[in-house]
Amino acid sequence: MTKRGGKTVGYKRVSTVDQNTVRQLDGVLVDKCFEDKVSGKNTGREGLQACLDYLRDGDELVVHSMDRLSRSLPDLLRVVDELTKRGVNVRFVKESLTFTGDDNAMSRMLMGVMGSIAQFERELMLERTREGIAKAKAAGKYAGNGRRAKLNATTVEAIRARVAARENVSAIAREFGVSRPTLYRALGG
Repeated sequence: MTKRGGKTVGYKRVSTVDQNTVRQLDGVLVDKCFEDKVSGKNTGREGLQACLDYLRDGDELVVHSMDRLSRSLPDLLRVVDELTKRGVNVRFVKESLTFTGDDNAMSRMLMGVMGSIAQFERELMLERTREGIAKAKAAGKYAGNGRRAKLNATTVEAIRARVAARENVSAIAREFGVSRPTLYRALGG
């Protein structure tokens, strides 16, 4: 609920442009809504910054869940604290929690726990991604730019032997359907 006739302002976030925000704040009436389609790793998001600039004393910010506002516990705590000090209520629909600045110890603890879980999930996802990339690189299936490597480890060793035997590098590159720079990168320079 807004106080003193303030506005209800929504904020939605998904991590990629392929995702949509349709289910977030479904059925929640808002006067204005801001949205981002980027990672929640920090608060340097265009939509979030516009939202924070828009909010005034007496307004209420409504967010589907804490992890939509931030995946960083320090950022989550800072944003909520700054908003409530400005007289803005912050409501998280999924967690059924509203922060007003006059919050009890239990609600602050729940925000800390839920924010920690969101941060943990992000760190776990990054760890799994790094492990997957390392495995793909070891198998010669990762080129570093999101594409599958054109030359696997076995092929590179065969090419290395042919180059050592002084075969024409341009001809070898054509045969394998890669450019000379790609061939040289695969050979390590």
